[in-house]
Amino acid sequence: MTDHVTTHQAEEDARNETIRIWLNGRIVPKAQALVSVYDSGFMLGDGVWEGIRLYGGRWAFLDEHLERLFEAAKAIDLDIAMRPDQVAQAILDTQAANGMTTDAHARLMVTRGVKTRPFQHPSLSRQGPTVAIIMEHSRPKIPRPIRLATVPHVRGLPMSQDPKLNSHSKLNCILACIAAEKAGADEALMLDVHGFVNTTNACNFFIVRKGEVWTSTGDYCMNGITRRKVIGICRANGIPVFERNFSLVETYSADEAFLTGTFGAQTPVGMIDGRVIGSGGMGPMTERLRALYKQLVMA
Repeated sequence: MTDHVTTHQAEEDARNETIRIWLNGRIVPKAQALVSVYDSGFMLGDGVWEGIRLYGGRWAFLDEHLERLFEAAKAIDLDIAMRPDQVAQAILDTQAANGMTTDAHARLMVTRGVKTRPFQHPSLSRQGPTVAIIMEHSRPKIPRPIRLATVPHVRGLPMSQDPKLNSHSKLNCILACIAAEKAGADEALMLDVHGFVNTTNACNFFIVRKGEVWTSTGDYCMNGITRRKVIGICRANGIPVFERNFSLVETYSADEAFLTGTFGAQTPVGMIDGRVIGSGGMGPMTERLRALYKQLVMA
């Protein structure tokens, strides 16, 4: 497909060549933000992360993102060695160093740190965590509705790797994305272990049917903060919203479909498995929710 689109597609911005990055307590030029090949994140995907977005001088829902980051670190027994307020200050310091006021995206990454030997056991990570904040000028540029393809890869059961965990180990989702691209789509629509529609490889998934907004139960996907905000917006504005099991059959006949995520907020879906969804463009419910979400983040 020659016009491939991703949900994280952004305008080119030359300023990103000279950004400064926060790494283990220092703000350094991009070229100097280097991590050891012995780092647990590089070697094993052993770490957690968060993405946050800057709107009008404020990082949207920062406290909730930091809360989720620290909960994830606790779940994998990783000591960030910083308090939430210290991480928040590091974000503000990095923002100031880059002169950013709006339309910026930051990725907070924490790994178990540098290992003494190149093996799996966490006790080999003895030097403390690696903490990095990558911050880029970033204005979404998604020129058309996203095309999805259903793939055989599923989000697994919590006892294997809980899909609610924002882990550095993303290979399952990457393989799903590759499968979707091979099928001529932009991203993958992933089912849960019971065969119900779940999520995409990068975003949460919603459909609209007869004035109702549906999303998955949340049992087998990242419970995104943008997902949570959209559900809250629906409830606050009298829009029927349901977290429920639903099938591909119900998805194909939906009036609208859209994705949610920190980067793109609400991104319309125009086609799934070669079937046009609704009009193939952004539907009225998606447009309404985008406007209500923008009001929320700018409030």
